[in-house]
Amino acid sequence: MKRAKEALVLILAGGVGSRLNILVQKRAKPAVPFGGIYRIIDFSLSNVMNSGLKRVGVLTQYKPLSLMNHLGMGEAWDFTGRSRGVTILPPRTGEKEYDWYQGTADAVRRNLDFLESHPAEEVVILSGDHIYHMDFDAMIEYHRSKKADVTIGMMVVPKSEMHQFGSGIVDKNDRIIEWEEKPKEPRTNLASMGIYVFDYQYLRNTLMRDKDEIDFGMHILPRAIAEDNVFAYPFYGYWRDVGTIQAYWEANMDVLKKESGLSPQMWQIRTNIETEGRTADRAPARFGASCHLESCMVSAGSIIQGSVINSVLAPGVIVEKGAVVKNSILFEDCIIRKNAVVDLAILDKRVEVGVGAIVGFGENYTVANRLKPSHLYTGITLIGKGAVVPAKQKIGRNCVVNSNITEDAFNGQTIEDGESLFADGEVS
Repeated sequence: MKRAKEALVLILAGGVGSRLNILVQKRAKPAVPFGGIYRIIDFSLSNVMNSGLKRVGVLTQYKPLSLMNHLGMGEAWDFTGRSRGVTILPPRTGEKEYDWYQGTADAVRRNLDFLESHPAEEVVILSGDHIYHMDFDAMIEYHRSKKADVTIGMMVVPKSEMHQFGSGIVDKNDRIIEWEEKPKEPRTNLASMGIYVFDYQYLRNTLMRDKDEIDFGMHILPRAIAEDNVFAYPFYGYWRDVGTIQAYWEANMDVLKKESGLSPQMWQIRTNIETEGRTADRAPARFGASCHLESCMVSAGSIIQGSVINSVLAPGVIVEKGAVVKNSILFEDCIIRKNAVVDLAILDKRVEVGVGAIVGFGENYTVANRLKPSHLYTGITLIGKGAVVPAKQKIGRNCVVNSNITEDAFNGQTIEDGESLFADGEVS
């Protein structure tokens, strides 16, 4: 009997992820911090590790440096040794110097040499930007039992959300007989998770067949469904695409809820704690006599003297006496000074909020961000990496303060709801 361990894994980690706004200004989406001590890609890598798969190629492209530093040699996920490993596959240009990957299928096609140098029975293709727990070993065995050319991980989602996904209509044997990519009026609630198992030879042949087919969802899968054996693999656990600010915030909040089904510890999710600034060399968190904690995650190296409520804090965060952090996500080494308030906000690394300042001011959550109304519309405010918010400054809802903003860039005491602040002091 063939072992599922023979499969090769490709993780697509090169997308821009622009809907995450300034969180991806300096990093690839899979490298965005999550849940205090993790990065988003840790979930895909840990699922691969826990499924017993040994050989992984990570396809990078957009601002890959922090992602590459995080992956290292793969030691954190036990991908070291003669028969196992993580290989970072850097961008491949096409005929023209600026011609980078045009789609998911194009990205894999341009790395066929990696597949050919690592022969396998199957190729598992994953996205590096989803939060979930899944046994790929079981999915591969299902794929084999169906004698499938392609198997797609699929789950039921509300029809109101189907416009974000590829959707499949299946027969009584779970064979997919029709496919719709991001339908405006869906006929099914069965959504693709962006998780594929391909027969190795079938994948190679289909990618070589027509090089104008650049995307799996738009091109490869519809033709495969019409001509070949494509099956749905039903999934019933926790899975979330965190490609928007709202989804990203909600998934972080799910970490705090026992009933959510999201549990990185129980799922045995690993991260690279040796990456610069992470938890390896941090002292335990310290809590002052005046601190107040409710439903929160506080990571190593933090010092809490104020209040932290329903929030996720990465390593090294300082919350001074009288300060309040609630319904928020704070990345590494943020400092919240005395009597400051951070309410419904996401702060990137090394943000400092001055004495008495308020990030998330007022009760009007409905004024969307003027520049990116589709990114920020529920009240969440974003503060970019290294920004310094002056004492007593007020920043409203659905605002964006760009990275490395200094106190001098703030004109006036208030940034109104929906406004964005840039380094030159311009407010839009």
